[in-house]
Amino acid sequence: MDYNRICSLLKVATAMGACRLLFKEGEPKDSCSWQATIRESEAENQQRQTPPVKMVSPALLMLALLAMTAPPAASLIGKPGCQTRCGDVDIPYPFGIGTGTGGVNCSLPGFEISCAMTGSGSTVGPVLADTDIAVLNISVMPRPEARVLLPVAWQCFNSTGYSTGKSYGTVRFNPAGVYRISDTHNELFVLGCNTLMYTNSGPRGRYRYTFYTGCMTFCNDSGSAQDGKCAGIGCCHVDIPPGLTDNWMQFGDTSTWSHEDQEFSPCDYGFIVEKGYYSFKASHLTTMPVNQTMPLRLDWAIRSGGNSSSSSMSCIAAKNKPQYACVSDHSECANSTNGPGYFCNCTQGYEGNPYIVDGCKNINECTRPTEYPCHGVCRDIEGSYECKCHAGYQNNGDPKEQPCSPKFPLAAQLALGITLGVSLLIVATLLTLMVIHKRRMNEYFKKNGGSVLQKVESIKIFTKDELNKITKNNSEVLGQGGFGKVYKGTLEDSSMVAVKSSIEVNEERKEDFTNEVTIQSQMIHRNILKLVGCCLEVDVPMLVYEFAAKGSLQDVLHREGAHRLPIPLDLRLEIAIGSAEGLRYMHSLTNHTIRHGDVKPDNILIDDHWIPKISDFGLSKLLKVDNHIATMVIGCMSYLDPVFMKTGLLTQKSDVYSFGAVLLELITRKKIVYGKNNSLIIEFCRLYEKEGSGRAMFDEDIATEENIFVLEEIGKLAIECLKDDVNDRPDMNEVAEQLVMLRRDRKYGKAQNRSPRSFEGIAIASDSPRSFATDTTSSSAATPLPSATPSREFPDL
Repeated sequence: MDYNRICSLLKVATAMGACRLLFKEGEPKDSCSWQATIRESEAENQQRQTPPVKMVSPALLMLALLAMTAPPAASLIGKPGCQTRCGDVDIPYPFGIGTGTGGVNCSLPGFEISCAMTGSGSTVGPVLADTDIAVLNISVMPRPEARVLLPVAWQCFNSTGYSTGKSYGTVRFNPAGVYRISDTHNELFVLGCNTLMYTNSGPRGRYRYTFYTGCMTFCNDSGSAQDGKCAGIGCCHVDIPPGLTDNWMQFGDTSTWSHEDQEFSPCDYGFIVEKGYYSFKASHLTTMPVNQTMPLRLDWAIRSGGNSSSSSMSCIAAKNKPQYACVSDHSECANSTNGPGYFCNCTQGYEGNPYIVDGCKNINECTRPTEYPCHGVCRDIEGSYECKCHAGYQNNGDPKEQPCSPKFPLAAQLALGITLGVSLLIVATLLTLMVIHKRRMNEYFKKNGGSVLQKVESIKIFTKDELNKITKNNSEVLGQGGFGKVYKGTLEDSSMVAVKSSIEVNEERKEDFTNEVTIQSQMIHRNILKLVGCCLEVDVPMLVYEFAAKGSLQDVLHREGAHRLPIPLDLRLEIAIGSAEGLRYMHSLTNHTIRHGDVKPDNILIDDHWIPKISDFGLSKLLKVDNHIATMVIGCMSYLDPVFMKTGLLTQKSDVYSFGAVLLELITRKKIVYGKNNSLIIEFCRLYEKEGSGRAMFDEDIATEENIFVLEEIGKLAIECLKDDVNDRPDMNEVAEQLVMLRRDRKYGKAQNRSPRSFEGIAIASDSPRSFATDTTSSSAATPLPSATPSREFPDL
């Protein structure tokens, strides 16, 4: 193998000197130039005459290979040939340890560091030269600082107030004047009771020293000081002025600041410490050891005049001097802010040591996005970096500060076309979803019995869109029904309706639901809330009823405050008669019998003419005549028949029981549960059993002498309805007839003279159903009943 071939193989991995070690003196070593590539060397070999093959020493080849694998040299922080580390601390120039190779000084004057045993003598670390002050850290950039340990000043006393020992913590560490105690990163602490302490420093001026600063502490006993509180009780602290050159503590005169009988604080302490390092604890007054050190920061600068500012140079003056310290390219000078002199920094885009030649090195800002942001493509350049927007984006200012915005190139136009195509696809998808939705509504319609109900002439089938139009998309809520919210609506003829949810229909309930809706639509009675129609294109069918403007009987009876108005007895009697007529009609259907199952004031609605309407058939049970078992009745527990709750048997007499509770609310105007959880049924029955009268609980607004007889008769009728034995209760036919007779007697002035129970003399027919063509139909077992139309006009409440 010839020398050119060997050089070609080594050029990519070894230094120039390592390559030339392979050849003897006089051979053409220019072939080992680092600027040549392997390909260029091969071309040169073809043009030259191949010289004789030279034998290479195996030892030299091994040396070259070792050079190829050697790690790169560490970044230079000190002068060549000088020790740059002591223990775990780096020693950057202008600091240095002794002399280096060839006797070169490793530090500038005043920046000497010794590497010696520290602490207990078990570890090696740096100390300031000619002192025992340990150095914790030295920084050159961005702020010239040295972090050191300085002793704590202390003095201790016995119980009689005599001193047992003291140390002023005096350290003169600054003969060359390069250091100043940092005023921005340190503070002075004084601990003790009845203690004055101050630090002084600087050359003599008007007084003995230039700088004085300190503070005083007091405390009466061991409990005065508090952890974390350092505002004069056992502890005080103050900032220090700039320019302090040494640590020299002074205590106040003990004749003035007596320490007699201070076992709770036998010692005083004073120290300058790095801010944030020390936190006061009350126990330190008795347990803090003496002869300890605290960390603090020293500012340093290039100062040629020692501790005097007379001959120290500023940057402007120093730049023209041969001993100017900022020797690296891309370095700059800054005047010291703590004392005279100056210090050096690397310029923007460079880091390293500006005090040595070529110490400032370019940094790659692109690897530090937090410090050097870029909202595009980052590229490092010498001393700075470039930031450009990505392809397809444009500047909105400087991309280093503001994000880039997209352009509208050809690619964007193509993207727009694709977007339009996708939009058409979305429209097609929406149309498909509409078809699916329509198909689903048809499925709901069939599931809810639409094929049967649409043949019933007495009921109107509303579409979902029609229902949304009627209710204005459910914009006005009237209240809460048995199975959901009730909404107000308006039909095309301007008549008002109420729209509410029915029960959920499945295959098992489908036939029952259609039969119930059919029967309800055929129930024509002035005291039954009319079912206008239904909507079956939803998961849960919606039922449309006539609108009762005055709300429920619950609202009328139990309004509070200013809305509570008197209701005359005649109007209450009319409401009771109309409600009883409606229930009698329900119980007397020919082919089917309906037990309401949830009779209560909430389900008796009042229209504009004060006519009561039995409502909430969502809870009613449609049963065959010979079937009395109800498996799904949801009602208010306070109104439910106790017999039904025990046996599960829902009969006509169950509605009678609930109606008896309604009668009590009409004559007492009390809620079914009133006061502090009092039961109206229990309290009224207990009163009647004790006194034979319910007068004490009648509504005071109507409990006049002329009304007492009617109120007593209604109360007795209610008690009959509430009997535990269902066989002892009257049926709704008997109840309605009794109430009608009371109205008739009251109309003709007979009610005040009658004392026996009215219905005891009435011939009651069997329980066989009765049919009512209209609301004025009379019983087959009695004389024709008077019209249910109120005998007088009632005011609008």
